[in-house]
Amino acid sequence: MKMWLVALAVIFLWCGGARAQAPFYQGKTITIVVGTKAGDVYDLYPRMLAPYMTKNIPGNPNIIIQNVAGAASLIAANQVYSLSKPDGLTLGAIYPALYFEQLVKRPEVKFEWAKFNWIGSTVTSNQLMYMRADTPYKTIEDVRAASTPPKCGATGVTSTGYYLPKLLEEAVGTKFEIVSGYQAGQDIDLAVERGEVQCRAFTITAYFAREPFISWRKRGFVRVLFQTGLKRDARVKDAPTIYELMDKYKTPDNVRRLAKVVLASGDFGRPIVAPPGVPADRIKMLREAFNKSVNDPALLAEAEKRQLEMDPGTGEELESLAKDVMSAPPDAVERMKKLLGM
Repeated sequence: MKMWLVALAVIFLWCGGARAQAPFYQGKTITIVVGTKAGDVYDLYPRMLAPYMTKNIPGNPNIIIQNVAGAASLIAANQVYSLSKPDGLTLGAIYPALYFEQLVKRPEVKFEWAKFNWIGSTVTSNQLMYMRADTPYKTIEDVRAASTPPKCGATGVTSTGYYLPKLLEEAVGTKFEIVSGYQAGQDIDLAVERGEVQCRAFTITAYFAREPFISWRKRGFVRVLFQTGLKRDARVKDAPTIYELMDKYKTPDNVRRLAKVVLASGDFGRPIVAPPGVPADRIKMLREAFNKSVNDPALLAEAEKRQLEMDPGTGEELESLAKDVMSAPPDAVERMKKLLGM
């Protein structure tokens, strides 16, 4: 009888120990809060990533996508940072330029950019501006000389659609009328088709990733006026870079410093973040799972099939960049306030 009780106790202790050692994520669900509508390229990346993250996180949790569109993903960022529990079960896929909002001290901001836990980014995001081909604005020179500025659509002030035309105004003397408040990029593209606006600035990745841009390019519906990379993307080789334009129009140094802070958003790319306070071991697991996922040959093949570029950045790299941009010099911050209409 005693031997039976001892054996029972050993089994009980072994089972208890096994339960204690089970991975935290086993049997749990992670929610990725995406700051735009389903179908937007900012949404396509986390949806593609999710099953690979599930495979690579110890415990293989279920991962679901929750779309919280609006205010250039500010609503989603606030929700992830301030309202979600710091348990590693809520992540955010947010716009890369939201740090603008904090730098200029907008009261709507409920986060501290440098205090997010940075998981990684699937791709860096150089940008471009497309213009309807049937407008008189064939080049940046045409925009500079126009008596009536073209109308560009934007979701909010930290969307590329807003800040890139505004930066170009500062840097080379163009004029744009920004029509802001669209809920997502697809809404702007529909507005372009309807003739409500003529132009949009957004990522090169998105321009080559999905409709309507594939069809638009085939029928010559739009043209690219400029791009933001240090060198021209081979796919839009006829469009000058913003750096070429700044050289041409002799942009002063203080505006170039502003451009450096603004264009750092492209290096954040399409970031995945967690709120502050998540235990370090869980952030480590998430970062390692992200790194394994974005280097998985199966994911890379899927991305190529979907025409989604991959140029990943690590959580550590994004963490360092976040600290860097939040230490922007005061003159650049003041010019950014002006650029954002504050």
